[in-house]
Amino acid sequence: MSDAIKHECGIALLRLKKPLEYYIDKYGTAFYGLNKMYLLMEKQHNRGQDGAGLANIKLDMKPGERYISRSRSVDPKPIQDIFTTINSRFEEIAEHSPEKLKDVDYLKKNVGFTGELFLGHLRYGTSGKNGIESCHPFLRQNNWMTRNLVVAGNFNLTNVDELFDVLSNLGQHPKEKSDTVTVLEKIGHFLDVENEGLFKQYKTQGYNNKEITSKIAEHLDIEKILKRASEDWDGGYTMSGLFGHGDAFVLRDPAGIRPAFWYEDEEICVVTSERPVIQTAFNLKKEDIKELKPGHALIIKKSGQLDEVKINEPTERKACSFERIYFSRGNDYDIYKERKLLGQFLIPQIIESINNELDDSVFSFIPNTAEMSFYGMMKGLEDFLNVEKMEAIKALGSEMTDEKLSQILTRKTRFEKIAIKDAKLRTFITQEDARDEMVAHVYDITYGTVKRNVDNLVVIDDSIVRGTTLKQSILRILDRLEPKKIVVVSSAPQIRYPDCYGIDMAKMSDFIAFEAAIELLKETGKAFIIDEVYKKCKEQQTFPKEQIKNYVKDIYKPFTANEISAKIAELLTPIDMNSEVEIVYQTIENLHKACPDNLGDWYFTGNYPTPGGNKVVNRAFINYIEGIGGRAY
Repeated sequence: MSDAIKHECGIALLRLKKPLEYYIDKYGTAFYGLNKMYLLMEKQHNRGQDGAGLANIKLDMKPGERYISRSRSVDPKPIQDIFTTINSRFEEIAEHSPEKLKDVDYLKKNVGFTGELFLGHLRYGTSGKNGIESCHPFLRQNNWMTRNLVVAGNFNLTNVDELFDVLSNLGQHPKEKSDTVTVLEKIGHFLDVENEGLFKQYKTQGYNNKEITSKIAEHLDIEKILKRASEDWDGGYTMSGLFGHGDAFVLRDPAGIRPAFWYEDEEICVVTSERPVIQTAFNLKKEDIKELKPGHALIIKKSGQLDEVKINEPTERKACSFERIYFSRGNDYDIYKERKLLGQFLIPQIIESINNELDDSVFSFIPNTAEMSFYGMMKGLEDFLNVEKMEAIKALGSEMTDEKLSQILTRKTRFEKIAIKDAKLRTFITQEDARDEMVAHVYDITYGTVKRNVDNLVVIDDSIVRGTTLKQSILRILDRLEPKKIVVVSSAPQIRYPDCYGIDMAKMSDFIAFEAAIELLKETGKAFIIDEVYKKCKEQQTFPKEQIKNYVKDIYKPFTANEISAKIAELLTPIDMNSEVEIVYQTIENLHKACPDNLGDWYFTGNYPTPGGNKVVNRAFINYIEGIGGRAY
């Protein structure tokens, strides 16, 4: 993606189901779990580079022995920083008493992160806060082992204000109004309620306090806690948690907006945000791994028993399509195929944009994540060209000669590596004019690949959000090759609406498609629609979220997608460009054909999967009109 969009987060939960001695005997190390966690987190580093965190719980520790460890980092390389810090203690032991590295009793009593239950998190900061206190996992501590709670997740909730009021009415005093703290305290509250209920039950049955603690640990009803805590959450989430005594869970939202995959055998249970991560770390096949069902929780008891339990009634599946277009790593079996289809389905629009001048066109992609859709585009062009060759051969009839046949068969689509991103170039200059000049050199080009003033140059990107990099850098450098026409192709449709479920696309001004629609309304004498939409949004501010409609859709209604695309091209074309510029976007229909199981398309269509989405988009539009910066949720 040429625009720098921060997004998502990643989780990794690992439960070792055997005693640590088992892993020493079989794998030669007491750090089997820790090593696997490093792999699970590092293979998901694409999901979060603003910070990382790791928590560990040791089972069956005696009173007075530490059983929860946590490390978090906002270092430029946070995963490496965390594991370097943890491993420094083991290196110290290896230097002085190497035999203790296989002494399980010593390790569990004296060294952190030697337990059986791990929870890791990769963070992208969508709240603008990147301090250590914003890093997951979050910890809610208590002297009662069964009341300790560790929480981490990939989520955004749209109704934090409502949830905060609920907690306040319960008598709590949360330290801040954020979805993470709210979730932690909401689960924590019902964890307390469950503990108190069980304590009273066993007390009346004559058990002493020590016996009751063991009883609570054995019979804590995680399903009931999660149902009560999450019944009024509105948003997209994969929420994971550990309890101090050793139970664990991962809970997914009812629409399946945020992803989660899991695997279990006799040695381990593991949950991550992406499927191929588990495949790589444990050398598994795709078929071995299951997707956590929407609205369900994977509950792992201290005993090792695992159950997938329905917590909230699943709604229509609206799994995030941006996962397929860009966010998840492309080595997933299905995502790889889907990204290729996204490129392939664009062929009719591309052929039209170059006026079927295939012989005078060069094809490429904008580094780096668009490479797979580029392969699909080239496959589609190859198929198109084969049809043309077949028709040309048929047309020769009796006039066929070897020379004519050779001319037809040797026609090929031309592709080149055009744009090269200079990863080491940084724009330290702050003066705007000088900085724009530096930004223009973040990418470089391969000279001599395009016939000047003859060739069309077609480059594919996975998505175009703001278009800033296109305007300031990419189009300018492509223009140096002097093509007749530059066609920028987006494998995603026009991004028109803010996301409120995890991606850092929160303001209307973030979207070049919105800017284009506003300009078109003004140019065509329909600016009154802007005022009408504003009034409708304001009128709904006091409505319950379930009654709110997305009136921002009216901004786009007067225009076709092609008209908006043409305006986008006009807005993004630098004034000193020599080449003609056209921008081609994926259609919604073809997006759904390419990604049939991930139909969450609210950023493209405005069809939000939860009522809170409509509330957020209207608030975002009000903020835009009133000149208010910041987020609408």
